[in-house]
Amino acid sequence: MWRRARARPYIARMRPLVLPRVLRSFLVLALDAALLALGLGGLAALLHEPRALALLAAWGIGGAALAAKAPVRGGETVAVEKDPGVMVILFFAPLLTPLVAALGAQHHLWRLPGAPAWGWAGVALAACGFALRIAAMSQLGTRFSPLVAVQREHTLETRGLYGAIRHPGYLGALLGCLGSALAFDSALALPLFAIMLGAELARMRREEVLLARHFGAQWGAYAARTGALWPRAFGGR
Repeated sequence: MWRRARARPYIARMRPLVLPRVLRSFLVLALDAALLALGLGGLAALLHEPRALALLAAWGIGGAALAAKAPVRGGETVAVEKDPGVMVILFFAPLLTPLVAALGAQHHLWRLPGAPAWGWAGVALAACGFALRIAAMSQLGTRFSPLVAVQREHTLETRGLYGAIRHPGYLGALLGCLGSALAFDSALALPLFAIMLGAELARMRREEVLLARHFGAQWGAYAARTGALWPRAFGGR
């Protein structure tokens, strides 16, 4: 009885938020489609490029699923590390990467050898990265935050994806950006991926300092047996 009574307010909070989130995800998808059309040379070019359509399908399905599944963020924040510059990079780099990659394809700049294998490998990598990020965010639940923050009743997640690597969500974002950069057989967008990688690594360092300060020995033991972006069993640190 206690569990059922506690669940009802949570469900009541969830339902009104689902539709706006799903609509917002489709607005973001429309922006992605517009940028891809701009990069490829118009709507007709977009509709005749199967890799662009595959990317949009993956983004649309994943975005809607995440919007419908994402829990209400809860808990009082007790510590925050502000990094506005990094946040700006992490917003614009993945947004602009597909556009720049498509421009590279349209104007035949920095072409990669072995086309179209690189492009389809990039599409698959982007889809896998997005799926990994969604899975990591879903596992964190209400503890997920776009900020580097710790909540009052924050517990350290060490199971599932987090049992092997400490930052699966960041890894997913990086794979998604790299895949988008490669999707159109051009290396023109790879500098954007490099910028995003640097920003993610800086953010990870700040986050780990905050978590070490909050969790102490528990964090030290966890960090000793896991890799940041790659499992320690395969050489990760």
